[in-house]
Amino acid sequence: MQTNLATWIKGTPDGKEADAILRKCVHCGFCTATCPTYQLLGDELDGPRGRIYLMKQLLEGARVTAKTQLHLDRCLTCRNCETTCPSGVQYGHLVDIGRKLVEERVGRPFAQRVERGAMAVLFPRTSVFRVLMRLGMLARPVLPATLATKLPGDIPDRGEWPAPRHARKMVALAGCVQPALTPDTNAAAARVLDRLGISLIEAPGVGCCGAVRFHLNYQAWGLDDMRRVIDAWWPYVGNGVEAFAMTATGCGATVREYGHYLQHDPQYAEKARRVSELTKDLAEVVAGELDRVAPLLPPPTRRSVAFHPPCSMQHWQKLRGVAEKLLSRLGYELTYVPDAHSCCGSAGTYALTQPELAGKLRQAKLAALQSGTPELILTANVGCQTHLAAEAKVPVKHWIVELDERLASA
Repeated sequence: MQTNLATWIKGTPDGKEADAILRKCVHCGFCTATCPTYQLLGDELDGPRGRIYLMKQLLEGARVTAKTQLHLDRCLTCRNCETTCPSGVQYGHLVDIGRKLVEERVGRPFAQRVERGAMAVLFPRTSVFRVLMRLGMLARPVLPATLATKLPGDIPDRGEWPAPRHARKMVALAGCVQPALTPDTNAAAARVLDRLGISLIEAPGVGCCGAVRFHLNYQAWGLDDMRRVIDAWWPYVGNGVEAFAMTATGCGATVREYGHYLQHDPQYAEKARRVSELTKDLAEVVAGELDRVAPLLPPPTRRSVAFHPPCSMQHWQKLRGVAEKLLSRLGYELTYVPDAHSCCGSAGTYALTQPELAGKLRQAKLAALQSGTPELILTANVGCQTHLAAEAKVPVKHWIVELDERLASA
């Protein structure tokens, strides 16, 4: 794609990056075949190719309006298009730039500013989010259906967290909403890894990885959250910690891109790159210990399962098939899931900012997941888990919780 960037953006870090990404696009349209919003809406401007044209016009100096903002807002940032693209267009990085620039020029209606600002302030604060969530659960009968379905049916017990006792150590991210919604996830990971001779610890005072605020377009706040995580984790680098083991693929996708997000920060660029290098998804960790974990497990009580690979796992981190192969090796029969590449509609805060589209995507995803009549749906990200569980006909769990329960029954 030929470009002619406007003088106000040309030569800047954002301009250079956007220009390089745009020039890779060859207009082929393969991306539209796998874009969830294009499949739903059938509008070229609600597919990656159309959005790329809108961002190109912006970067070349054309006037932008709320319509441009709407089409960018409707993007799930699932990066399905990146998996499909034969030219290696880094659409996700481009849309981050485009959204920031549009926000600066268009602004938002008051109601949207309040909604998005509240999420940016409240969601990364786990203690506040936990209180609000529990109040919402109590008030569920009088809440609008669109909000009531976003709340979990119950909160699982965290259970015991083994004290660190092994020479091998890894660090987990507590995150922001996961400790409130699914506190059993990290604790289950700690118990499983403890059985494998690995101590899993959480660094105090870390909180959100930065994804929530960054993708709500409070990008400066999101970058500050990333710096805070790096500061908390940096003492562990080179101090006997093997990896930062991520139990939520959405957080893992973000942390794995710290090196990109902070590449122009002279104080954090190298630290960010190193933290990203040391980050592993939990499925990668357990798969590396497969010969040790398999003999510990009794046969599964629910053998037939469907696995939902989050977009942040298969399209962002390019870990397609890792969890599925692991579960198969551990004795599960994975049912066939049509269009497994498609997004479930959770996408961070997308289910709140775009509830109608998110709801349609969830219906389609659950129809696919349940088409093979599984006894259980497993996934790897808290957002996908709670989003799907709200309407699923079978239990929805994080796969590590299922594995921990099997080990406990041995």
